[in-house]
Amino acid sequence: MRRTERLFAITEFLRGRRSGTTAEAVAERFGVTVRTAYRDLASLRAAQLPLVAERGRGGGYALDRSYTLPPINLDAREAAVLISAGAWLAQLRVLPFSATLASAIDKVRAALDRSAQRELVQRLDELSYVGVPAHASRKEVRAAVEQAWFERRPLVVDYRGSDGALTHRTVRLERIVMDRGETRLNVVDEAKGAARQLLLHRIERAVVA
Repeated sequence: MRRTERLFAITEFLRGRRSGTTAEAVAERFGVTVRTAYRDLASLRAAQLPLVAERGRGGGYALDRSYTLPPINLDAREAAVLISAGAWLAQLRVLPFSATLASAIDKVRAALDRSAQRELVQRLDELSYVGVPAHASRKEVRAAVEQAWFERRPLVVDYRGSDGALTHRTVRLERIVMDRGETRLNVVDEAKGAARQLLLHRIERAVVA
């Protein structure tokens, strides 16, 4: 994620919370160091974003309550369903686009006024999903798959086969199949021109070409 994109995403992240958040929480959410999080927050304040630091329980960095942007027209019921379904997908680990999903959830939260956000918290407590988690995959691999998919670019991967052998190949994504137990990538091997199917959890390294 480019810095300008991250700054906008941090703004949405802050707008979607009724109470303050810490620089440590921002760092964890966006995969940066705490020092970088402090620098990003300082940049937002320098850009005249009404960002305040609140002390005490529930404090931290927060946007001034008068700060608003044009919201999308969602009520608490609609937002609760979207957010809970998105959280379920994240828990199942079948969706390669985890960063995009988290960003979308932040924006849905941010679109609600404070009254609707309070109602949303109550609604989410009453929703639960049961499923079988998929095989764990590497965060950096999912990010590379997402970038290659949306930008239609080749992907260079180190892949661990069922026989344990590690192969290095350049592939182009054709289709992503998300099952409840695993995520399968239908690809074309750039060197051989042959169609293959890769399992996301067996990719040990991935870089966008």
